[in-house]
Amino acid sequence: MVAPHGLRFDCGRICLDLVATTSDPPAERLTGPEHLTAWLVGAGVVPHGAPLEGVDGHWVARFRALRELLRRVVHDELRGRAADTDLVLLNTAAAAAHPPAVRAVRAEDGSLARTFPGPPDCAGLLAAVARDAVGLLTDTAARGQLRQCAGANCTLVYLDTSRGRRRRWCSSEVCGNRERVARHRRRTTGREAAGRDGEG
Repeated sequence: MVAPHGLRFDCGRICLDLVATTSDPPAERLTGPEHLTAWLVGAGVVPHGAPLEGVDGHWVARFRALRELLRRVVHDELRGRAADTDLVLLNTAAAAAHPPAVRAVRAEDGSLARTFPGPPDCAGLLAAVARDAVGLLTDTAARGQLRQCAGANCTLVYLDTSRGRRRRWCSSEVCGNRERVARHRRRTTGREAAGRDGEG
């Protein structure tokens, strides 16, 4: 799913969705506090309607730094083994603060909704994302579902929870569609070339 600001929430885990806020060639999607706020809510790190007045450029820089750490660790683990120094940094981020406590409150329509008792701080939200990554990397079943997108020039990693584990792309609508368009062009070009050869 591609949301406003070009944000992606289809990688299967919060930590992987954070990594998806940039791509190769570099396309920065966390360009300011508004985009980070949209990502925090869209990824489910912060419940809809929870107060987020404190988000500023400093928060953006810290989330970008965590994103780069996560990108290195996940890709290195897929290739074999992440650097011990990066694992120390990830564990430090996960333990640096307590993620904000979530509580259930009654909404106007009578349903229960998630909220925070007060505005969250940056360190607590960073810790929540880092803990998600620790959980992913230490869960044998989930880790076995990690896949690198087969799309040309795409470096995103996602969880393949499809039947038969046959998912090839981070997103069927994005990379999958690009691949289908490219395949159609190759077939069309091949038919046109064969037609020209037949005329000669």
